[in-house]
Amino acid sequence: MIVKPKVRGFICTTAHAEGCKAEVKSQIEYAKAAAHADNGPKKVLVIGASMGYGLASRIAAAYSFGAATIGVIFDKPAMRSRTATSGWYNTAAFESFAKADGLYAKTINGDAYSKEIKDKTIELIKSDLGKVDCVIYSLAAPRRTTADGTLYSSVLKTVGSPYTNKTINLKDNTVGDITVEPATEEEIEATVKVMGGEDWKDWIDALKAADAIEDNAVTVAYSYIGPQITHPMYADGSIGKAKDHLFETSKKLNESGNVRAYISVNKALVTQSSAAIPIVPLYISILYKVMKENNVHEGCIEQMTRLLNEKLYGKDGVVTDSEGRIRMDDLEMQPEIQEKVNKLWAEINTDNLDTHADLEGYNQDFYKLFGFGIDGVDYEADIDPDVNITSVN
Repeated sequence: MIVKPKVRGFICTTAHAEGCKAEVKSQIEYAKAAAHADNGPKKVLVIGASMGYGLASRIAAAYSFGAATIGVIFDKPAMRSRTATSGWYNTAAFESFAKADGLYAKTINGDAYSKEIKDKTIELIKSDLGKVDCVIYSLAAPRRTTADGTLYSSVLKTVGSPYTNKTINLKDNTVGDITVEPATEEEIEATVKVMGGEDWKDWIDALKAADAIEDNAVTVAYSYIGPQITHPMYADGSIGKAKDHLFETSKKLNESGNVRAYISVNKALVTQSSAAIPIVPLYISILYKVMKENNVHEGCIEQMTRLLNEKLYGKDGVVTDSEGRIRMDDLEMQPEIQEKVNKLWAEINTDNLDTHADLEGYNQDFYKLFGFGIDGVDYEADIDPDVNITSVN
């Protein structure tokens, strides 16, 4: 099959196996070459491990510290004329490289919110690793079915009042205004159910109950705050309410003892989730331009390698802000960076988009999520889309 990108809405419905493999290899090489902390986790569970920050976390743990990793994913293999999801290909590639390098890596595929997948994961931990000493929680799902069978769907809306600001139409690269309507109380509650900390706590409670997590283990969940431009849509919006709940959950986990729980506030990057949020893609494309010009741009693997080696397991111990959060957005939120972003934001329009934003970089990162646009990959070659993950359960 000759695989080309097919984009529908905010996702690409195809993925390229060889492209995903090449991108995973590139991330592994970065993690290998980075300066490593003297100590770190050895048995790591990554919940949401197939793309973005979760995948990069798994790679960084394995290749910074030689950690054994178990990943929980929710992806689909190839079927007839359809390619597998990029997360499937990423996981297959990671496991192949890890095996060749003598690293333990196994994967559970299914709904991480479910008791069934929690039980399967714990069974694997108990049989192969005994206990984990680090749990990375990196889920970014649009829906969640709770134990009582209720289906909750998250929304990307404001809270309280509508918000109007600039956005980009990625189909025709035009800049215009968009008005985002406020979420209802029911929608806010549902978003918190999906993207808040309830399931994170459920995982940690289940691991504790099964004696499958080490005393004093580290657990980290990922969040974002961002600048004032995006606050009505993010930090102060429905998703922000969920992230507030996530932060409060970290406090409760710490109070319960036995684990050290942290929120890592990460930098804005192109992900399947961020691409769907109004206003945010335009902000990211401007941010990319400014951070690259100032030589402080980081992608997922750079962020997660720095998180593990400097902020979590570095010589100074865990590095947090005054509220106990790890700030991986420290470079993004530098005053001089935000001042330049704000200036370009005020001026940007369709006519000057090419000079005021890094739209090429944004698009490159979007297609890389699905294995396209990777240097050295022959996209005219006939490839077999049916790739197995030998360890998947």
